[in-house]
Amino acid sequence: MINRNHNTLIDTNFNFRGQVSKYTGKVRDVYFLENDTLIVISTDRLSAFDIVMPRGIPFKGQILNQIANKMLKETSDIVPNWLISIPDENVSVGIKCSPFKVEMVIRGYLSGHAARKYKSGDREICGVSMPKGMIENDRFDTPIITPATKADKGHDEDISKEDIIEKGIVSEDDYNIIENYTYKLFKKGTELADKKGLILVDTKYEFGKSRDGRIMLIDELHTPDSSRYFYKNTYEELQKKGKPQKQLSKEFVRQWLIERDFQGLEGQALPEIDDHVINNISNRYIELYEKITNESFQKGNIENINLRIEENLKKYLVN
Repeated sequence: MINRNHNTLIDTNFNFRGQVSKYTGKVRDVYFLENDTLIVISTDRLSAFDIVMPRGIPFKGQILNQIANKMLKETSDIVPNWLISIPDENVSVGIKCSPFKVEMVIRGYLSGHAARKYKSGDREICGVSMPKGMIENDRFDTPIITPATKADKGHDEDISKEDIIEKGIVSEDDYNIIENYTYKLFKKGTELADKKGLILVDTKYEFGKSRDGRIMLIDELHTPDSSRYFYKNTYEELQKKGKPQKQLSKEFVRQWLIERDFQGLEGQALPEIDDHVINNISNRYIELYEKITNESFQKGNIENINLRIEENLKKYLVN
């Protein structure tokens, strides 16, 4: 059983050689170095409904980082990406890009946020029509792209392709490129998941432009924080019976919070996340890692994660 004294990576405060600035996201800490280089540290922070939970999840950052890096390598033939090196279990080093201020969310099934909107009576999301007569977790005939604005703080918001272009958030030419990449990446992710007995239900991709003008895939890829997976062998049976799908994603955290009347809305109190819940979440993340990679998860040394990262990055930056 994981207890409160386990070492988790919640905050970082490094000062690397050539460091220019630092950005703290919901889960990742990003260090900007000279020569258009980024150091991205995946922490053990857990966010849900755009709220960072008060306790970290052991090994979560390592799992996210390692899954994302495997997936970036698997898809590098489809779209160039930012990754250069992985000097530590929780760390990726890559190329600095100017990010597009949208997340390209793509959905193959009526799940999560889309299902909640559907239940409320909406039949359109981000300007895309959803068929009548669907039930939660039904498959769309073809995947739909439902973009969201990328918020530094607070909630991301749904936005249509037309509004993105009209407001100049992304040019029409660039949007068409990242839209095409999104469909291709989802197709590849679906094929990779299928080989592991999983269904890639929905996911999000983020893109940016390098200094030389190349559009690149940035951030994480096909991790449980950015994606939802169902088990393939039980999908049809559970769907016919109208039962919830067994899934490997962060959705189980959201559902746990919803059951306790928390969705990040004003006036709602965050329920206590005790050791049992922390242990369960950590095990679910490990389960997804092992399922999607077909590898046993090798736990990193967590006695002093900050020190481990600092030492590994010092070695890397000297070379």
